[in-house]
Amino acid sequence: MSTTAPAGGTTTAAAVLARCAELDAFTATPGRLERTHLTPEHAAANALVATWMQEAGLRTWQDAAGNLCGRVEGREPGLPALVLGSHLDTVPDAGSFDGMLGVVMAVAVVERLAERCATLPFALELVAFSDEEGTRFGTALLGSKAYSGQWDPDWWDLRDRDGVTLHRAYLDFGLDPRRNGEAARQPEELVGYLEAHIEQGPYLEEADVSLGYVTTVAGARRFRLSVHGEARHAGGTPYERRRDAVVGAGVVVTTIERMARERDVIATVGRIEAHPGAVNVIAGRVDLSLDLRAPLDATRDGAWDEILAVLDAACTERGLRLEVQETHRAAAAPCAGWLQQAVVDGIRSTGDADPTALWSRAGHDAMALATVTDVGMLFVRCFDGISHHPGEDVREVDVAAGVDAFEQAVLAAARAYEAGATDAPAPAAGLGR
Repeated sequence: MSTTAPAGGTTTAAAVLARCAELDAFTATPGRLERTHLTPEHAAANALVATWMQEAGLRTWQDAAGNLCGRVEGREPGLPALVLGSHLDTVPDAGSFDGMLGVVMAVAVVERLAERCATLPFALELVAFSDEEGTRFGTALLGSKAYSGQWDPDWWDLRDRDGVTLHRAYLDFGLDPRRNGEAARQPEELVGYLEAHIEQGPYLEEADVSLGYVTTVAGARRFRLSVHGEARHAGGTPYERRRDAVVGAGVVVTTIERMARERDVIATVGRIEAHPGAVNVIAGRVDLSLDLRAPLDATRDGAWDEILAVLDAACTERGLRLEVQETHRAAAAPCAGWLQQAVVDGIRSTGDADPTALWSRAGHDAMALATVTDVGMLFVRCFDGISHHPGEDVREVDVAAGVDAFEQAVLAAARAYEAGATDAPAPAAGLGR
């Protein structure tokens, strides 16, 4: 049964958490949460959240990319919209709050503002994005990239682990790939985008505060690094004759970590594969993945140039060859100053006089939206910074503060928009932690 708002229109944190728990039922894998793009579980989650949106007074529709959308008009029909949202898809064996909490909090805010929506200088729209994680087809932000007009036609040929193409999945879901472009929103239709999200990091917990505001979402680059040596017999090849790709890969990994720490960027080698991979053969090639992130693109790119030069020299010194292929690049997404200030005002309304500034190490749908409108983000404390894991958890007191702050942030954004203050500078907090 759907969890509706309490009488009087004030949705409680307990109701928000209950709705997140309801969404846990839509999983492809019994006993753990897995809900991916264009699946029956995706459809069921959209349908349930649509009922909550409708109960909150929104007109709802599923767009041409499978995103669930809702709208309530402002003081006159047809005004551009302030969009609130996050995503409903998950990683395999996920927690209950990454994405979903932000969607449900957005519904709660509209429920709370029901009697004031008709006085706002913009419409309010909600969006539950269909594919932020990229779990099924290996390319993240498919929902929000369609929404922001960044679709790449090459994506139609992406395949899931069962060999189903994205094009086929659209058809199976009841979508028409030829109409996918209709999901794209134009800048003049939008005022901005506000997203509430669990922090996915430990800094709010370390500071013992419930909420933080985001200054920028990290820009990321991903690479496939291949260390080429020579495969030879493990017993018969003396050390002075070895060109061991595994040893070279070890130098690559430790060098990346050391230099990333020194330059205050985040670098992760998440996958290593040796070839031919036999216990009695010196590896002739090792493939590694590298994920590199920083709050500013210039910081990230400068660090990469320095790291690459050192890695190349280290491999050459050992008689090895380093090959690099860039597989992904996403620009950093600074949050607009006026929306940062709106979120700060919202947090201050909860009693936190000095809100914590954070830059988001994780990617979010806000990154895609930033190409078409201004964005802002509210972070909610999560237990031990755990995310993408069943141990993901939030406290009711933090969710309560988050819903209050999110509501007040919308009202602060309305005041700024009406005053023509959408070019206001960011709060003087630098990038934050």
